[in-house]
Amino acid sequence: MRVVVSEFMSLDGVVQAPGGPEEDTDGGFAHGGWSHPFFDPELVGGAFTDALTKAEALLFGRRTWQTMAAAWPERAGDPFADRMNALPKYVVSATLGDSDLAWGNSTRIPGGEAMARVRELRGGSGGDLLVMGSPTLVRALLSEGLVDELRLVIMPVLLGGGKTIFPEDGMLRTLELVSSVAGGTGAQVCTYRPATEG
Repeated sequence: MRVVVSEFMSLDGVVQAPGGPEEDTDGGFAHGGWSHPFFDPELVGGAFTDALTKAEALLFGRRTWQTMAAAWPERAGDPFADRMNALPKYVVSATLGDSDLAWGNSTRIPGGEAMARVRELRGGSGGDLLVMGSPTLVRALLSEGLVDELRLVIMPVLLGGGKTIFPEDGMLRTLELVSSVAGGTGAQVCTYRPATEG
């Protein structure tokens, strides 16, 4: 399986709370919902539909899983929601118990086992293991070299601080731009993969 990360991102690299004001206020973040003015249904919606179509499973950190689990089951009947609800879902958490996993087809991965379990999934056959949101998890995956593709929906806005997906470990990581498409709102969908050496 390929590990594919799909994120809404500001020009200054922030991924925190793109969907709404109450989504994630950690650190006093006050700009929740910042992605809405730049949402291009054809470009941005199409990028997420394409990513979900190629996914054979979803991988989340705890907070993102809880946000998604509170939203998607009640949207049954919409093709995107039906796909979200039907796919196998893995949630990395040191605090959730198996009895907390009310969203269908969800499996808990204990926090300390996350990277080993992702390596195991990545080594198996199948389509994409899609990660949305989950900045803490994505930072760890990037640090461990376990991301095969970054699909960034970059919005023309500066947020001045907030959570990012990028490791701050002093390591240089070179990426290859595979595609870039711009929409009428100024949003761009940029797909990157780790550069191959040689």
